[in-house]
Amino acid sequence: MRYLTNPCTDPHRNMAFDEFCLEQLPLEEPVFYLWRNRPSVIIGLNQNAYGEVNLPFLEEKGIILARRVTGGGAVYHDLQNLNYTIVGRSGDLERDYPGYLHLFCDALRQLGVPALLSGRNDILVDGCKVSGYAKRVWHDRLMVHGTLMYDVDLDTLTQALSVPGSKYAGGGRTEASGIASVHARVANLKDFLPQFASLDEVQAALQDILAASDSEYCLDEAQQAEIDRIAREKFATREWNLGRSPLTTFRRSGRFSCGTVEVSFTVTRGVLTEVEFGGDFLGNQPADELAAVLKGCPYEPDALAARLAPHNISRYFDGLTDGELTGLFFHQ
Repeated sequence: MRYLTNPCTDPHRNMAFDEFCLEQLPLEEPVFYLWRNRPSVIIGLNQNAYGEVNLPFLEEKGIILARRVTGGGAVYHDLQNLNYTIVGRSGDLERDYPGYLHLFCDALRQLGVPALLSGRNDILVDGCKVSGYAKRVWHDRLMVHGTLMYDVDLDTLTQALSVPGSKYAGGGRTEASGIASVHARVANLKDFLPQFASLDEVQAALQDILAASDSEYCLDEAQQAEIDRIAREKFATREWNLGRSPLTTFRRSGRFSCGTVEVSFTVTRGVLTEVEFGGDFLGNQPADELAAVLKGCPYEPDALAARLAPHNISRYFDGLTDGELTGLFFHQ
């Protein structure tokens, strides 16, 4: 199978690379490429970032959020995770989709990994998930792409995909509604590939197996520029990554010097659309006045802090600071 080379580790550009290859690459036969992302969380097309991802943790650690064009659940990538994409014409989806996946699974088995396709969208080894995959059809074209965890930081993975205090993280006072990921037991492949010293060697071996004797497909400067444009105008935008998130409702509470403050709020496509305060706190003015001020504010710490700045928060909550109230919204 012919292959492309994609050394980029920018997740927004790599999402654009996938879309370009699916929709614009001249195809006479299937092509594949192996690629990596720097630390990032990639959410599915239909997922709610606020209900799936620990956004404060991502911001703290400099982990990038990106939304892909395929369905499925949220995944964590770092440079010890290898991604694969296969793009071809889909004359028969029921034949071609599993066929592409079997190509990749067979390549793993040739390396000595007892890989099996699951009934949903995972590749399993000894009952643990080592790869998740997804697909998209565009006219008569089919794209199949997925992950391959070699030596991923599983602690960071767990924290990045755990929403603090939400029902997805196993309890607490926060509740969020949306499309939740299916969290399975995960494992790294490093222990199953002792003959390789690094992921670079594994990638080279898979490249040789999948390509066989076929040649590289090289993109020209105009095609590379088009990928840059798609990344810049679509995949790197807040509107794409956060604004597509469907309605999400949260309930959070905290104990402060003024008493217990509870806040219920709804985020619709990245904006606060409903805010309501409750609790046994003391204040001189009704908190619903402040709640009204917050409606329409982007659900981001800096935006919320800027919206609160002109108002004297202690009029509504005795002794409460702007930072404490902002932290309540983001469970900090």
